[in-house]
Amino acid sequence: MNDVVIRKLQQQDNKAIASIIRQGLLDFDAAKPGTVFYDSTTDDLFTVFKKEKSFYFIAEYGAVIAGGAGVYPTAGLPEYTCELVKLYLHKNYRGRGFGKLLLQKCINAAIELGYKKMYLETMPELKSAIPLYEKNGFVYLKGAMGNSGHSGCDVWMIKDLQ
Repeated sequence: MNDVVIRKLQQQDNKAIASIIRQGLLDFDAAKPGTVFYDSTTDDLFTVFKKEKSFYFIAEYGAVIAGGAGVYPTAGLPEYTCELVKLYLHKNYRGRGFGKLLLQKCINAAIELGYKKMYLETMPELKSAIPLYEKNGFVYLKGAMGNSGHSGCDVWMIKDLQ
């Protein structure tokens, strides 16, 4: 894991991370309407994450982008609540602890930004992500929070950051 570098998203990362996100959804048969697969903002995350109190991190292994994850102040969420967004890894880097590193980096960034809770939306098809969230203190909600626009997600979770 010493060879993994977690860094801020750069504009030149847009194409690679968009490809990893969309391929990840294809890999798990989750490329359905109402997900980031069809979200045009997926192609320009650098611009999306210029928003105040947001961050997107890239996991780099050697000179290769292995994946990424972000923190976003999604509209409609309660005060001091952020959303964990777009945590995806290239298939060659799944199951190696990269997701846990990205998640921890996002949690730390959220705390530094003053957030008290972290919300996320996912799908049952993303089988490897859900146990990661459970092991890291996320609990299930009965319904969606905020206005992410991702109606294709039907698993909602939240974590206290305090």
